[in-house]
Amino acid sequence: MWKRALAVALLLAASVVRPAQATPPLPDPLATPTTPPPSYPGPGRVTGDVGVHDPSVVKRPDGTYLLVHTGNNIAIKTSADRTAWRNAGVAFPNGAPWTTSYTGGSANLWAPDISYRNGRYYLYYSASTFGSRNSAIFLATSPTGASGTWTNQGLIISTTSSSTYNAIDPNLVVDAQGRWWLTFGSFWTGIKLIQLDPATGKRLGTSITGLAQRTGGTTAVEAPFIFRHGSYYYLWVSFDACCQGASSTYRIMVGRSAGITGPYVDRNGVAMTSGGGTQVLAGHGSVHGPGHQAMIPDIDAEVLFYHYYADNGASLLGINLLGYDSAGWPFVY
Repeated sequence: MWKRALAVALLLAASVVRPAQATPPLPDPLATPTTPPPSYPGPGRVTGDVGVHDPSVVKRPDGTYLLVHTGNNIAIKTSADRTAWRNAGVAFPNGAPWTTSYTGGSANLWAPDISYRNGRYYLYYSASTFGSRNSAIFLATSPTGASGTWTNQGLIISTTSSSTYNAIDPNLVVDAQGRWWLTFGSFWTGIKLIQLDPATGKRLGTSITGLAQRTGGTTAVEAPFIFRHGSYYYLWVSFDACCQGASSTYRIMVGRSAGITGPYVDRNGVAMTSGGGTQVLAGHGSVHGPGHQAMIPDIDAEVLFYHYYADNGASLLGINLLGYDSAGWPFVY
């Protein structure tokens, strides 16, 4: 909820889908460390156009990388090596008029989630305004992921001011049985999960499952991302305040479950629906408010992408690798 209006200022400076297939187990990368470092490492080296907010990344079949992030009409960046990044336009160069009833007429679209499935790219993204639950998640697809090739596939889910949750921050996850799910949510009653039809990428049925919720003095949980490692599904979320430049207190938390629908618990066994979460990365040194995380498996390791704020308040791309300790809990290195 807090990520949007300030994010803009900081950054400005229908074809048939093939049926889903069961997803095979992901191999663990070789030589992944099992002992966490004594303190949080700095972000890995990145160069070029690295001003991002709410990044999501997919590795293309040719081995290059495609990144999308919050911005007018969804900003796109590419990289050949995961280090040097360049701007590659926007998803909707002619605008996205189907979203403006949720954005108050703004072109700013939030928190895109990109993946490559069944030979095409899927882009789920949010349309809303700061602090509002008049929100919606939409889907677009593309054969290449390039600017101007995205086709609007329509609305997935929406909320209103009377809803108890907020339809922003989507993330598509395909479980071990090949079933499609969308997790999303921000503040209020927290993180939700709905099932999708893999033939269309749209909602399947009407059920909705709560996965995580903050209790007590704050409801600040958002930016869910579910990533499967070994026999567990890991639910990654961001706690606390985004979009306050170097004063941001965003931090990356995780819980895990043997089943996609939960229950997700943290290292101490506390349910994420009761405010649980194990911290994986928080502000340190000149890295302020790291959050809105996404992961991909790569040839060298599982890779964590996120944004953070520099001392001058700029929102930048952070990349670290993921290891797992002897109990199976992730850490950054």
